[in-house]
Amino acid sequence: MDTTVTLPSWVFLLLLLTALLLVLDRILLPGFRWYLRRRVNRVIEEVNTRLDIEIRPFQLTRKQALIDQLVFDDKVVVAMKEYAAEHNMPQEVVQAKVLRYANEIAPSFNAYVYFRFGYWLAKGLGRMLYRIRVGFHDDNQLSKIDPNSSVVFVMNHRSNMDYVLVSFLVAERTALSYAVGEWARIWPLQSLIKSMGAFFVRRNSRNALYRRVLERYVNLATRAGVCQAVFLEGGLTRDGLLRQPKQGFLDYMLRDYHADIDRDVVFVPVGINYDRVLEDLSLVRKLDPQVEKKSLWFVIRTSFRFALKTLLMSRRKRWLRFGYASVNFGSPVSVHEFCQQQAIDLSNLDQASRFEYIEKLSHQLMAEIADVVPVLPVALMSEVILENQSEWLSDLELKTRAAKRIEELQRQGAPIKLSANACEGVLSSALSMLEGRGFIENRDSLVRADPAGLDVLKYYANSIGQWKTDPDLT
Repeated sequence: MDTTVTLPSWVFLLLLLTALLLVLDRILLPGFRWYLRRRVNRVIEEVNTRLDIEIRPFQLTRKQALIDQLVFDDKVVVAMKEYAAEHNMPQEVVQAKVLRYANEIAPSFNAYVYFRFGYWLAKGLGRMLYRIRVGFHDDNQLSKIDPNSSVVFVMNHRSNMDYVLVSFLVAERTALSYAVGEWARIWPLQSLIKSMGAFFVRRNSRNALYRRVLERYVNLATRAGVCQAVFLEGGLTRDGLLRQPKQGFLDYMLRDYHADIDRDVVFVPVGINYDRVLEDLSLVRKLDPQVEKKSLWFVIRTSFRFALKTLLMSRRKRWLRFGYASVNFGSPVSVHEFCQQQAIDLSNLDQASRFEYIEKLSHQLMAEIADVVPVLPVALMSEVILENQSEWLSDLELKTRAAKRIEELQRQGAPIKLSANACEGVLSSALSMLEGRGFIENRDSLVRADPAGLDVLKYYANSIGQWKTDPDLT
């Protein structure tokens, strides 16, 4: 019994490794998972007591359960059979495709990551770059929204900072679910984004099977009351003007909507604007189809240099350089009321008739968004400089003309909040920002638009292009 057994070193190490893995799998990992679940549940209980719209059970469903729900959805199963017959493919192969699509789309929301890490990151990044201003067209109407309804924030899309800015500003009211494009599908960013409740979308996909899976996810989330954020334009504006609204996502949400029995879907218009859009130069470059495409290394190098320079700037200089970021919330639009006004039941309409009303709704929402897009100092000064681009004017003359334009905008009801006391200083800062970036020339204390910067000046002036001067007011 006391015989010594000699083992080779590699066998001993293998046994030791196996024992460690068993301890890890049977003791440490279950305990760690229990600890994490406990922390997450505490966060959910805490935030649900202060949120206007609670986190929905659908958002807390395990990702695998969401995937199974999509794969075995009746409409997805029908689409699988049609796809298999059309492409002469085995049913198992088509189901594998659907499984891959569902896994790609379905988020894995983590309340702890969203409210403890995501909120902290969004708040810190937003305030580091901008002086943030938020306004409400009628805050009382927002507070009166039925908490059991499906709330959808519809907004214009000027920058990828929109995701950060709006998530931070509504974090005290609800948890948002975004649709994000292919740009976010890079490791490890995609895991973080999915844990924040976002879902990936192949925006230009023409694959009918993929579109069906995406449609069913959006529809299921809407019916479950998940609070969502949708960029109605479908992508970033490249010239600064508001783009025509897309109807795809609205149709996904409302395709089977029964106004009499389903929970109400309430759209909240959101207008976003910046004194400086981080991607402005690259967006304007894309307007020229023949411009030389920059390499990936150039993009990485430029982004790193920009980030480093931003971090090294003092708070005062950073505010001067990036200026204001402003978000305005408009009056809610109820789909239930829309259906009553139009005397329709969307679930009973054929595709052509339904799209007719969806298009009407999308244009109504886009008009509401246009009415609340903030008028900011850089956009205002860009407009004034462009109107006088052939003249050399003093700072005082430009600010005087800008002040006159402010009065016109206020008479039109534009969302502009500049007090008389702060007006001169704010407009001076806007001029300094434009001059510092090389978009205006300076000679003998006189300034005018730099020909090389006209496209960027137009980009910023176009952000308030919906408020063109009314001849009756001048």
